[in-house]
Amino acid sequence: MHYATFTDRGHRMVGRVDPAAGTIQPLELGLEDADRGVLALARLAAAGVDPQPVGAPVALADIRLDAAAPHPLRNIFCVGKNYHEHAEEFARSGFDSSGGAVPDHPIVFSKVPECVVSSGAEIRFDPAVSAAIDYEGELAVIIGKGGRGIAPADALAHVWGYTIVNDVTARDIQSRHKQWLLGKSFDTFCPMGPIAVTADRIDLGDTRLRTWVNGELRQDANTRDMIFDVPAIIAAISAGITLVPGDIIATGTPVGVGIGFDPPKFLADGDIVRVEIDGIGVLENPVRHLPGSGQGA
Repeated sequence: MHYATFTDRGHRMVGRVDPAAGTIQPLELGLEDADRGVLALARLAAAGVDPQPVGAPVALADIRLDAAAPHPLRNIFCVGKNYHEHAEEFARSGFDSSGGAVPDHPIVFSKVPECVVSSGAEIRFDPAVSAAIDYEGELAVIIGKGGRGIAPADALAHVWGYTIVNDVTARDIQSRHKQWLLGKSFDTFCPMGPIAVTADRIDLGDTRLRTWVNGELRQDANTRDMIFDVPAIIAAISAGITLVPGDIIATGTPVGVGIGFDPPKFLADGDIVRVEIDGIGVLENPVRHLPGSGQGA
């Protein structure tokens, strides 16, 4: 199933998307659940509740799609250097403070929930703060069944579904502070969605991910190229942290990010970043300098 969070006539709602018909069927949810977006569906599914349709389907062209999860429950878990070729390009870039090229264990960091924005929203930055803004198209996991100490063999039973994330990064901040939270968590640095799909819709062994900047294909990879697969990632995080329904895990980006080019191709005012994952859909965002930065609005 395909789902999305949307706003119609000032009210946030969650619905089941029919891609062929171009419609979304609203689901019956309370206001608090609707504000959590598709994360409410993950939580309710864990409790054995299946929200029922309410009203008539609405044309997607007539509503505004929000981020799949407008207000994540807590920080988004993220995995760094999780595609073989990207690990090599990052190690060569001069921005890698993690040591080595291909990691022996998952490198896990986080992004604050407040940096999430919808498809179509501006990725905004101040050139006086960072001059090295990069894109990272990623497959994100939505946890449906919580737990601690989850074994790899059991991990996929804990997944409700998947969505798209652009793990936007200030590379100079990432390098300067020798850790990744600050450079990953600027306001607007986590475009997400707009579509989320249930776990049965994605073949983790064969799903294509592509990223374009201004129509130029930059990233083109397959989930089978991951260093650590989704079960391994869930096992590593849950070994000491209890995962809860609605947790989001961004699984890493493939080769082709801006720092992989010589010279680097960082994002600039007016750029358009488009991330597409087969079976899910498209996430697209314009890039804008912050007003008052003296570099354009």
